[in-house]
Amino acid sequence: MDLTRLIVKGGVISPGELKEVVSMGLSQGQKAVSFGSRQDIIFPVGLGFDTIDKEKTGKHHFVFPNEQSGNNIVSSYVSTDIFRNTPWLTGNKFLYVLEQFKENPKLKINITDPKQQLVPLFTGQVNFIASEHEDYWFLYLRLPQWEKMDRYPVLVYSWNIASLYYAIEAILVEEPDSAEMIFELINETLDTNNRTIDQPLHIPFYPFPYYEGMNKMGIDQYWLGLYWRNNLYDLQFLNEMCDLCFDCKIGKICITPWKSFIVKGIPKERKLDWEKFLGKKGINVRHSLLELNWHLPVAEEWALGLKTFLVRTLDQFDISTYGLTFGISDYNREGHYFTSIVIERNDIPKDLESIKIRPTYNVLFAKNFDPNTKEYLVHTQDVDKLELPTILIELSKLYFEKLGNSVLEISTIPTQKEETIQELHQCQNCLTIYNATYGDDSQGIAKDTLFEQLPDTYCCSLCEAQKKDFKLISKLKSY
Repeated sequence: MDLTRLIVKGGVISPGELKEVVSMGLSQGQKAVSFGSRQDIIFPVGLGFDTIDKEKTGKHHFVFPNEQSGNNIVSSYVSTDIFRNTPWLTGNKFLYVLEQFKENPKLKINITDPKQQLVPLFTGQVNFIASEHEDYWFLYLRLPQWEKMDRYPVLVYSWNIASLYYAIEAILVEEPDSAEMIFELINETLDTNNRTIDQPLHIPFYPFPYYEGMNKMGIDQYWLGLYWRNNLYDLQFLNEMCDLCFDCKIGKICITPWKSFIVKGIPKERKLDWEKFLGKKGINVRHSLLELNWHLPVAEEWALGLKTFLVRTLDQFDISTYGLTFGISDYNREGHYFTSIVIERNDIPKDLESIKIRPTYNVLFAKNFDPNTKEYLVHTQDVDKLELPTILIELSKLYFEKLGNSVLEISTIPTQKEETIQELHQCQNCLTIYNATYGDDSQGIAKDTLFEQLPDTYCCSLCEAQKKDFKLISKLKSY
């Protein structure tokens, strides 16, 4: 589907800027916008904006369909002052750092506080994560073509973040293959204020927060989180909301990675005005956490339909998923997930597309159910949609059994990493996957039986294709 994206640096936009964009959309006959996982604004119908006078679009960075340019900076500014945060990392600090980025980056950048759970830490190619030392940040890199993430050998100073990033962008032509190599190349050309890493990065694990509705913020202010289950936000509503922000002297609107947005700094004496405004517009601000903790691809009806089915079914069983997050995706072993549990839809072979075949799904979960580990375990493969609720209930129970005050420690001392490789072989006729970890009970194949150890008479358990019709499709690596 053709989509037009508006890059919103750090997920932070002023009411004035949003109102201008909304007006452009209305002038082009658009009725709604969506929000993307990288805190950008997406127009579901990608038509018309490229014909608008450049003087009107000039200060807004639009990425039109089929354009390859444009990556957004993700930041956890949205969670500052309303959720847990590193004491020195204020909202103003975020804004100062973001302001240093004058040119739109070519790589995906994340600038985050490790003590919050709302914004993912490691989904960028360049990830700045606040340390305990004031104004110093860890830097984790996973550049294009890199198989794994690598840590920059020193802490980076706040006011060097942008210049350091642009220096990294400039040396991509030299195809650096490690953070150490990047450090050496940059030190030859850039004078930066670095600090020695004296302790590892600690990432505390907290349950996923509830981010909707009107909530207390300090003594005399409130913050409001708004979520629409179809991720289609009415432009006329947003237009009037911007006017209300002007009236209340609210300077920033924040987009979350969860297809929602947050308005911070609502004066206590204006709380009733906002509640009346939402009531007149019929806006529901009391969705259950079971609905709020899902990440879906934008404008994909199949994903929204699957989520609706799963949410309704889990709700009927009265299942608690407090603290968990879920994602729905097409099969993509190179994807960077950031939810506790991921449901992947398998592709249907092209030669079978003309036949009505129900899609099958794989279910993965993050180690310790903490997506910041970046290590996902395959729980179930090639299951029908009707089996998914039972699997999610099972995983939810497992999560609560293991729930504790765990802390993820990312070592700063180079160590020999233990690598486990899990090979997956896929039938080229029906896409059934053979995973040695599980074997194949239907044919008496024990767990941990490698594909090479299978007898020559082995055949696909679904379509009975021969062993030679299986192809190695992926090597899942964990460290």
